This record gives sequence, C-alpha cells and structure tokens, in this order.
Amino acid sequence: MTQPPKPASRPDKVSLWQYMRLFRRDILSAQPERLYRAWMAEFRTPFFRSFLMNQPALVKTLLKDRPDDFPKSDRISEGLRPLLGNSVFLTNGETWKRQRRIIDPAFEGGRLRETFPAMWQAAEAAAQRLGETGDLPQDVEPLCSHVAADVIFRTLFSIPIEAPQANAVFEAFKSYQRTQPLLNLGAFVPLPRWMPRFFRKDTKSAAVHIRRLIADLTEARQQKIDAGTAPADLATKIMTTPDPETGECFTAEEMVDQVAIFFLAGHETSASALAWTLYLMAIFPDWQDRLAAEAQVLEAEDFAVMSKLRLSRDVFREALRLYPPVPMMVREAQCPERFRDRTAPKGAQLVLSPWHLHRHTRLWDNPDGFDPGRWQTENGKTCMRDAFIPFSAGPRVCPGAGFAMIEGPLILSRLLRDFRVVPVEGAVPVPVAHLTVRSANGITLRVERR
Repeated sequence: MTQPPKPASRPDKVSLWQYMRLFRRDILSAQPERLYRAWMAEFRTPFFRSFLMNQPALVKTLLKDRPDDFPKSDRISEGLRPLLGNSVFLTNGETWKRQRRIIDPAFEGGRLRETFPAMWQAAEAAAQRLGETGDLPQDVEPLCSHVAADVIFRTLFSIPIEAPQANAVFEAFKSYQRTQPLLNLGAFVPLPRWMPRFFRKDTKSAAVHIRRLIADLTEARQQKIDAGTAPADLATKIMTTPDPETGECFTAEEMVDQVAIFFLAGHETSASALAWTLYLMAIFPDWQDRLAAEAQVLEAEDFAVMSKLRLSRDVFREALRLYPPVPMMVREAQCPERFRDRTAPKGAQLVLSPWHLHRHTRLWDNPDGFDPGRWQTENGKTCMRDAFIPFSAGPRVCPGAGFAMIEGPLILSRLLRDFRVVPVEGAVPVPVAHLTVRSANGITLRVERR
C-alpha cells in the first residue's frame, strides 16, 4: 500500500551535540521514533529543560484550561521578531488579548461569506495559470504559494497578486522564507535582552524590506479610510475596529505587525497545506478522481457550494493531519509545574507538536496512512476533538482557521475539476521544517488537463 512520505527519524540514542546539529538542519528528521508513542518526554540541555507534551490531557491543560499560565515562549519568537514585530502571533498577556479583541470580529462566521468571492476569483486565476503551463513536470509549491498569496491580497486589500504592491511583497517574501529556520539559536541559549540576536544578514534585510512594503500598503489604505473611499475588506475592517474596552484602534506600526502575520499565516501555511494535498492526490488517484467528480458542482460563484465539497474538506483535513504547516508550538512554564510525576521548573519549554500528536500511535488508527474516511469514524471524531491541532486550540486558536477551511478545499476542488496531478518517478518529497512544513527539494508533479 502506498504510504505518504515521512522524514527520516534519528536513532533514539544520540549525544546532545549530535542532536543539536540535526535539530539545526531540520527539526523533523532530528526527532526520535519513540516520540510518536510517548505521552511525555523530557530533554535536558546545559541551558534549559524542555518537555514534549503528547497526551491529550496535557495539551488541553496548556491550550484550553490554563493558557495564561503557559504563554508563548520568547525564545522561539526571537527568530520571527524581525518580520512580525509585536504581532498577535508573538505577544502574550493583556497585549495579546487586546489584539484579539480587535482582530476577531474580522473573521467571524458571516465574514467568510463576504470574503468568498475573492477566494473564488483567486482559484479561477490559479486554474487559468495552470492551464498555460502544459503537462511537463513542475514544482507545485510555487503554484500553491502564488494562489495562497493571491487569496490574502484579494481578501485583505482587494487587489490581485499581479498588482505592483502585492507582487513586490510576494517576491520579497520568497527570498525570506527559505533563509528563516523555524527556530534560531535563541531557542537553545537563554540570551540576555541586551545581547545581539543571531540572525542571518539576508534574513533580517528581507524582513525590513517586507515591513516597508506593508507599511506603504497600510498607509495608502488609511488615506482611503479617511476619505471614505476604502473597500469593505479585511484590512478596512481591522483598521476601523476599536478595542471594545478602550475604544482605541491599531496604530500604524501595530497594523504593519498584524498584516505581516496575516500574510505569513494566511499565505505560507495555506501554501504548505495545499502543496502536500496535491501530492497526496497524485499518489492516491482514486481519491483524486472522487474529488474531481465532486468538484463538478463548481459552476458559479456561490458560497453555498462549500457545503457540497464534503470529500474535499475531509481530504484537506487529512493533509493537515499528516503535514501540519506549523509542526511545533512552544509554551513556557511561568511557575514550577507537575506533569505525569515529572517536575517542570519555572522557565521550562513545553513543546506541543502537531507533527507528533497527529501521528501518535496510541491515539490514531493507521496513524501514518492516508485515510480521509477516518473523519467519519468514531476514532477519527474522537481524535479530531482531542488530538488534532493544526490551528492550535483554545483561546489562541488561529483566528483564520475557518477561513483556511474554506480556502483550501475550494482551491483544491477547482484545480482538480480541470486538471489531473500525476507523480513523477523518483521525485518523492521529503518533509522538512522551514517557516512551515515544506519539501526539501520541492514537490514535483505532472499536471495534465482532464
């Protein structure tokens, strides 16, 4: 039976320095096989202690029951700070709560219907571009990045990816994403605040350039808001929504921070998920044909059609299980804690790993297999509730989770309605962690018109 590709797992016993070298190169292949069956694991280094939390009850404690006691780790955020500043993805405490009070209304259920036309137009444009490439083997990751960025700019700023401002951000981000590892040295060494951080020069300069371009977009939008000519899109909604407790809106600098994370979360993560879904469709052609048949309902721009894309939604959800775009999230213990007869000291790094949780051998039936039908089984329903966190969970769940679950199935169905994806012999992608879970050498498929 065909199995989706996994990274190579390291032996269970290696030295700390060997592990750090493996970790720096790729955090996925550095992980030992035992972590896919452990409820909890402890790692000791000369600098700090960390714990992998795999048991659903532990995940619930950290994300749902006591999130304020386990804020996001500052060590992990150091690597993303030059691009994201103090965005909602990195902040904690009252600052984070204020940001969510302003952002959340833009992603309420009714807003999905309003953003659907922009998603539809981006999917149509992607199908047209794909039809112009011929049936030669091609890396589908750039295609997925392009359409995901197009969705973001159309829904956020009402401009297509071809617009000069949007294209400039997209091109700058492409040079940034492969230079930025998921974690930097700050994740290993507790550096004092005054000490310079160890960023690659090209990574930092790319981040500065992206932020300057985003600042131009937000400044232009503010001028339209002031003039009463701004479109009713996500940017306008967020920039004009006051905090219900203080009455204050985001400042210009804060809005740059938020747009940066919207682009990262809404573009990079969606592109990762869509690319892996297309690969899974290529190696499981029976499922691909079923989705293509279901996609025949995509005849007119109508939000109601999403209720008819049930198979596409289950396939996309299964891809998120096997290849969660954000493979690990790190929280920090504010006080000494006791978990499963282990003491986690104050400052301990508590790792929540969708990558391990979604493939855990003690939770899932056929954890490494591709089975979209699992979501209709009792095991699948239980695991979706207790062990499926591609968008995190609890108060810090991604505000765009509903957005992503419309965007992904829609684009997938639209492309498969007109095109067939076929694997290329010898081109087996190897998942690695950059900003998100990507393939080490791209995902090469042959795309044929149906």
